[in-house]
Amino acid sequence: MRLLPALFVSLCSASALAAGAPTVTPQEKTAGQAITADLLRAHVRFLASDLLEGRGPGTRGDALAQEYIATQFEGLGLKPGAEGGGYLQRFDLMGINSHPGAMTFQAKAGRVELQPREDFIAVSGVQATEAKLDASELVFVGYGIVAPEYQWDDFKGADLKGKTLVILNNDPEDDPRLFGGKARLWYGRWDYKYEQAAKTGAAGAIIIHTTPSAGYPWQVVRTSWTGEQFELPAGDAPRLQVKAWTTEDATKQVMKLAGQDLEALRAAAQKRDFRPVPLGVTLSLSLTNEVRRRPTANVLGLLPGSDPTLSKEVVLYSAHHDHLGKKDDGKPGEDVIYNGALDNAAGVAAMLSVARAFTALPTPPRRTILFAAVAAEEYGLLGSAYLAAHPPVPPGRIAANINVDGGNVLGRTRDITVIGLGKSSLDTFVTAMAKTQGRTVKADQLSDRGFFYRSDQFNFARQGIPAAYFGSGMDFIGRPEGWGKAQRGQWEAKHYHQPSDEVRPEWDLSGAVEDTRLFFLVGAQVAKAPQMPAWNKGDEFEAARLKSLEALKAPSAQ
Repeated sequence: MRLLPALFVSLCSASALAAGAPTVTPQEKTAGQAITADLLRAHVRFLASDLLEGRGPGTRGDALAQEYIATQFEGLGLKPGAEGGGYLQRFDLMGINSHPGAMTFQAKAGRVELQPREDFIAVSGVQATEAKLDASELVFVGYGIVAPEYQWDDFKGADLKGKTLVILNNDPEDDPRLFGGKARLWYGRWDYKYEQAAKTGAAGAIIIHTTPSAGYPWQVVRTSWTGEQFELPAGDAPRLQVKAWTTEDATKQVMKLAGQDLEALRAAAQKRDFRPVPLGVTLSLSLTNEVRRRPTANVLGLLPGSDPTLSKEVVLYSAHHDHLGKKDDGKPGEDVIYNGALDNAAGVAAMLSVARAFTALPTPPRRTILFAAVAAEEYGLLGSAYLAAHPPVPPGRIAANINVDGGNVLGRTRDITVIGLGKSSLDTFVTAMAKTQGRTVKADQLSDRGFFYRSDQFNFARQGIPAAYFGSGMDFIGRPEGWGKAQRGQWEAKHYHQPSDEVRPEWDLSGAVEDTRLFFLVGAQVAKAPQMPAWNKGDEFEAARLKSLEALKAPSAQ
């Protein structure tokens, strides 16, 4: 899960709505009443119970979650959506548990040793029993971004083979004309940076963590990146030996050893003419790895559409069913289970409740509805990556993706958050349905966090599928201004990716009910609309959509 923000923006013009706004039928309104607080709470209570041991990928708890969701789909009368006739789209993950020694930095001026967990986190970039950096030369490469559309290249053709790259988190934000200003794009994400570093032939990459640039404190890095990590089985793409994070204070020690000032380097990296800076320091680090193949699965349920032609097209709902499993270094008596109640048992509960509403309609919608509970989101959006690469229908026939990651447990709001607002014509459907609830629609308030690139809708968007990621609102009825944002900050600091993300008796699910009914209504409008949604002209995913639509013209797609 990646936290859920809000900032009001206009979704679409009055003229667009006047041209034919979606409307709710009496049958849809009645079906929406099937979504209740008791139903949501019951699903969350089971999925977040200690019995499932945190739903870590490839574990017994993971298999229990899959089976629970599949039986819910079957009980609702949904058809199996996986190839071969089952509900489970099975695939393998590679589990890698890395055990690093100290990071040793050597220069003419002396030596610095950093300690794992406190100063750095390192994981293997290779699916092998050992990963190693042996006196690898350290090079500072700014933000590690290559973006031709901004005439930006942090590497400038430098020979970086076998070297270890030190990289700033996020992307440059001093110039509002570049990289969306303070709004983080894909270029600011850690997975993009590691991918680009590997393409240069580098042996290792270190991202410098700060709470403002990451959007979360060091404890979240330590929780999320220690213990067994998961990947899809390696293909032929270039790979790093080591992927690492360092704290800002630890990085300053290394820069001092190199005779450099981190703030001065950061300032230089804000400009197009920045060039990689060799630091005159070498890094040695060894990781021993436990590597094993672990089975997991996405859970897919289909409600076939009622229209002979439009039923070939699909509205896709997604929510990830995994979480972080159990702590591997807990003290006696300590709570070691990452229950993941909000993250993301709540999202799966919402999706299952939406499925119940759709099956309560007297006639199925014109387009087919696909419900996908995807695996291993917490380890790099792996389940949605697999589904996006192996969809049950071609991407050009998937009308839209509605992704739910988290939930509102604090009461009703006057607003709803849509991450990805302003990117596609999905906005029209969301605006109209929110209006029926007397609510406004807001976009990403914390746009510097890059939330659109941090949950499963990103993988579907990369295939060209118009996508929206829903979060709860922030303007709570009966609460003072700013209360919602303060509550979100407290939850992030205390409970995000911690064992304390559990079901609580004080939860008020009235807002979750309203949100989930909205998710249902938006999908219902898309499912009956004459045309599929489209990315707005010039959007970063528009080209992928045009390509997927063109592919439908090939004889093999007919």
